[in-house]
Amino acid sequence: MSHSSCFHCGEVVAKDGEFQAEVNGQIQTLCCAGCEAVCKAILDAGLTNYYKFRTKQGARQADLVPEQLKRFEAFDIDDVQQEFVDVDGELTSATITIEGITCAACAWLIEQKVRQLKGVNHIAVNSTTERAVLKWNAEQLALSEIFAVIHKIGYSASPFVVNDAEVQNKRNSRRFLVRLGLAGIATMQVMMFALALYANNFFHMDQEYIDYFRWVSMIFAAPVVLYSAQPFYFSAFRALWSGRVNMDTPVSIAIITAYIASCVATVNGTGEVYFESVSMFTFFLLIGRFFEQKARQKAAESASNLHKLVPLSAQLIRDDGISTVSARSLKVGDKVLVADGDTIPVDGELLEGHTSINESMLTGEHMPVEKQLGDPLYAGTINVEQPLTLTVTATGSQQLVSQIIRLQDEAASAKPKVAMLADKLARYFIPGVLIAGALSYAIWSYIEPSHAFWVALAVLVATCPCALSLATPTAVTSGTARLQMAGILSRRKDVFERLTSLDGVIFDKTGTLTHGHFNVEAVTLFAETNEQQALAIAAALEQGSTHPIAQAFSQYQQSSLIATAIESHVGNGISATVNNQRFHLGSHKFTKQTPIAGKQSIWLMADEQLIARFDLSDEMRKDAQQSIQLLQQMGLDVHIASGDNLQTVKAMATQLNVRHYHGELTPQQKLELIQSLQQNGKRYAMFGDGINDAPVLAGADLSLAMGSGAAMSKSKADLILLGDSLLGLTQAICIATQTQRTIKQNLMWALGYNITILPLAMAGLVPPYIAALGMSASSLLVVGNSVRLLRKHA
Repeated sequence: MSHSSCFHCGEVVAKDGEFQAEVNGQIQTLCCAGCEAVCKAILDAGLTNYYKFRTKQGARQADLVPEQLKRFEAFDIDDVQQEFVDVDGELTSATITIEGITCAACAWLIEQKVRQLKGVNHIAVNSTTERAVLKWNAEQLALSEIFAVIHKIGYSASPFVVNDAEVQNKRNSRRFLVRLGLAGIATMQVMMFALALYANNFFHMDQEYIDYFRWVSMIFAAPVVLYSAQPFYFSAFRALWSGRVNMDTPVSIAIITAYIASCVATVNGTGEVYFESVSMFTFFLLIGRFFEQKARQKAAESASNLHKLVPLSAQLIRDDGISTVSARSLKVGDKVLVADGDTIPVDGELLEGHTSINESMLTGEHMPVEKQLGDPLYAGTINVEQPLTLTVTATGSQQLVSQIIRLQDEAASAKPKVAMLADKLARYFIPGVLIAGALSYAIWSYIEPSHAFWVALAVLVATCPCALSLATPTAVTSGTARLQMAGILSRRKDVFERLTSLDGVIFDKTGTLTHGHFNVEAVTLFAETNEQQALAIAAALEQGSTHPIAQAFSQYQQSSLIATAIESHVGNGISATVNNQRFHLGSHKFTKQTPIAGKQSIWLMADEQLIARFDLSDEMRKDAQQSIQLLQQMGLDVHIASGDNLQTVKAMATQLNVRHYHGELTPQQKLELIQSLQQNGKRYAMFGDGINDAPVLAGADLSLAMGSGAAMSKSKADLILLGDSLLGLTQAICIATQTQRTIKQNLMWALGYNITILPLAMAGLVPPYIAALGMSASSLLVVGNSVRLLRKHA
């Protein structure tokens, strides 16, 4: 008797057909409930490609208990994690989706619980996008354990997959619309009967009719209270279960107590009923939440739309021809053909062809960029002119698009000081609302008992701090998305605060104010050697160097000349032995020569003998003058600090109308310059190349770098401009200013509304349904004001 093997782990299946799963349209047999649970979890997470491209069978899952843990264990498989996890040294990071978040208090609760786990380095939950950025030590803690903890406190966590997240958002929106529609229809019916009851105040109505209208109102209000208002109850219960209160707590108390009190009055035939108020403010609250949800989704989708631009398939070049494969199945080193007009499916280097690439999805600049052999290409960009062949250099989470979204999620999940203050204020404000409601009831019970209950309801609903909790996260998420749309990536949480508090900017020269693409403009000889030999020796010395000047000599390399015993002198030059002779190549200080005014030159010496001088040219960026002029108009103090000779730096400073310039500086001297300028509390940003100026960038209040994808992965700058334009800095400052202004506007409105409405509600001047309308309108105003930032000309 033959036995089939388990599709997941390869073990022998004892009973065919007992455990099965449908994979890519085919029914697959599994050996046990554990493997079935893991297989279905992988499929449900949209990670089917694990089975298509795995290199070995998965581990047997029969011993995993309980059932929920079996589902989470699937995400610990290495091949599955390649789809959404990034590893940096000892730390592993991932962006995850968390369902069930309704406010900042939920985000705080999740963060507090997860941070208690040993091995968790960082978690930042964004209540606007309902996503979290996780960093943990995989040796100490499994991802499934983190998911299990989140599940235990009432939320559902899963890896963030763009398409799956959007499907889930649409499903949630439809479910919410059902609740909203039911509440709206029921509210209209209840209001009709309420009008009849109000008419009793002017015209006599028999008691049996009054009782009839009350009973019918109770029946119509029941689905509103028991179904439509459920999201408020679940959120409040989760908070109370953890020993805290959130903004849904007073709302839930108001809805439940008002309905129960009205039911008691209906059954007894005496007292006031509030069915119309309960139905109406539930309806208004749901309308507000629905539009908040749509605004959140808009902000979240703008942050992940880059993934949509990456094609799902690619043309893989094999020995036997070209075949269409899944882009996710590509491996580093594969060769891919991209037709003209097509979107590049994966990060790589140009191997064959000469074309231009539209990189607007990364940089925001719509002019195509010309590409030469060996130039980097990025997934999602468009091949404009001719067919090309590329060699794959990065896949999955290592691609530039994934890095951008990961950085954006980290920035959007970060909480600036003002946000933490608002969250803290909101946590104290909610108990204050409950106390105010109880106090209002007590006072009105003494003044006018018939008004006590509805006044307390109005206080609980009207002063709920929803707008206060939404004020900052919605603005930060929208502002971060705007930065990305402009081709600007942020690495730090307080970037908006830093950008708006700068006193000055220090620019490096090479690779920042200039393109950093040096050419040998002229060669002056001082010994018995020809120009070709001098250039070849210089090329041998510079071989292997990443400095921009080294690239100027790369075309002059000769295979017969090999440099040994290479010694690098940071900021000065390089020494090496070529054909048993010691050569030195570097600045006038290093070679003890007299600088040439207005020229960028380096000297070549053999031992103590001067061989040649190379005059170099480096084109200044077209928008350098405009950028500096705009920064000066903003009131910022602009400096140029460079390692080039002082005369060359002076000439550029004069051309750019910059008064403060510094030349012939080592990285240490640049750092000392920044530290001297930072005295008396001044804040300075350093704009450098991101790699060679690491100490200087670290010492600045804010560091910036021009960055291609390769530079981005190497650079530790706080802000990286993906494009080739210095105007990105002024754009970043403008966006930061708009974001900070929006946060202040939101907080002022939220606090102003709550401070104003509280005494009015306590005075009995605000009916419960008007309180619900005011609270919903306040939240919508805050969210709408934040979403304005997504407009490019906000």
